[in-house]
Amino acid sequence: MTHAVLPRAVLAAVLAVGVSASAMAQEKKPAAPAAAKPAAAAPAATAEAGKQSAWVKLCEQAVQKVKDKDGKETENKKNICLTHHERLDGNSGMVIVSAALREIEGNDKKQFMIMVPLGMAIPPGLKAAVYTKDMWDKAAKNEKIDEAALKPVDLKFSLCHPAGCTAEVEATKDMIDSMKAGGGIMVLALNAGAQPIGFPVPLEGFNEAFTGKPVNNEEYAKARGELMGRIREMQIERANKYKEEQMKLLPPPPAGAAPAAPAAKK
Repeated sequence: MTHAVLPRAVLAAVLAVGVSASAMAQEKKPAAPAAAKPAAAAPAATAEAGKQSAWVKLCEQAVQKVKDKDGKETENKKNICLTHHERLDGNSGMVIVSAALREIEGNDKKQFMIMVPLGMAIPPGLKAAVYTKDMWDKAAKNEKIDEAALKPVDLKFSLCHPAGCTAEVEATKDMIDSMKAGGGIMVLALNAGAQPIGFPVPLEGFNEAFTGKPVNNEEYAKARGELMGRIREMQIERANKYKEEQMKLLPPPPAGAAPAAPAAKK
């Protein structure tokens, strides 16, 4: 399998570390529609994050054991590819939202999948609508858009695990074409309190990733591991700084006070 060369700025390119609500406004990222809250996140890890596409194609070969007409077991190998977008919380490393288009070799049908954090209401599932570039730009400026022109699709949850819950729907040709030419996808979920939550997914770079070559899986995993390591380092730094600040708030010991005697052993 031929792989695309992973760019030097892979940490910013293949993983979009989340930006705060205020940063989203400054960078003119599309906000959620009325009555929906944008998902909060932390500042981007690098300045290049806003310049790189977070879409990446990942492929691997799956081996399925099947029996032929004579009952003999054989291995059936198929390539499975995900054109994938992931946005992380820069404070915790948790996935805020991920989106993927899945292709299975020999299968004409493709699946569109969205993963959101735990805590969302399961029965309603998710709604996702592809915005044109013009609509996406207007949403970024909080300008009114023609919602009647949207064609939202319903995604039903299929799997939940500690990282979040995944919902999926068949990706039609019309949907894929609109994603190739679109500005972004607005994903809407309901939380446990029945309040709508908006998860914006930009589509910049999707077409190039979808039609291009897959990246090297080992290099991608290495880059992701390095990013998670950097996030853990920042967590430790913040914890140490908090501890130092709390120590400064403690009252000083009285002048001339003798140190406390150790507790007697029982």
